[in-house]
Amino acid sequence: MDRFLPDDAATAALGAEIAKTLQVGDIVSLEGELGAGKTALARAVIRALAGDHGLEVPSPTFALVQPYDTLKAPVLHADLYRLGDAGEVEELGLLDSADAIVLVEWAERAPQLLQAATWRIELRIPPGGAGRLAKIQRLAATP
Repeated sequence: MDRFLPDDAATAALGAEIAKTLQVGDIVSLEGELGAGKTALARAVIRALAGDHGLEVPSPTFALVQPYDTLKAPVLHADLYRLGDAGEVEELGLLDSADAIVLVEWAERAPQLLQAATWRIELRIPPGGAGRLAKIQRLAATP
């Protein structure tokens, strides 16, 4: 599914739609260049899952992983931009959380996460810079 997101409200609406379809055990790869809106979309998903549209959802850029308790399931929001080596992802426990929903920014820095992903959401800045383009794919679950 492809979607044009003209503003923050459209991003929040898409996040709410995605939250409704996510299941325990899903791993979502959020992809796109710096400033493409990965964190904004992750915030919208987490807020919808928590049922709290005012929930503070800081970027996990420096912490690498930020956990949340939500109405649907525990959520782990990871940002691997500062990951030094793909092997470090094992220490984060992202693949060991079968009872959680995992949202991962910059998952391409850890190929094992890309292989385990059940969703791929690519965000792009369109020519001219207004809005965002979102491409959402439900991937086959990996055994």
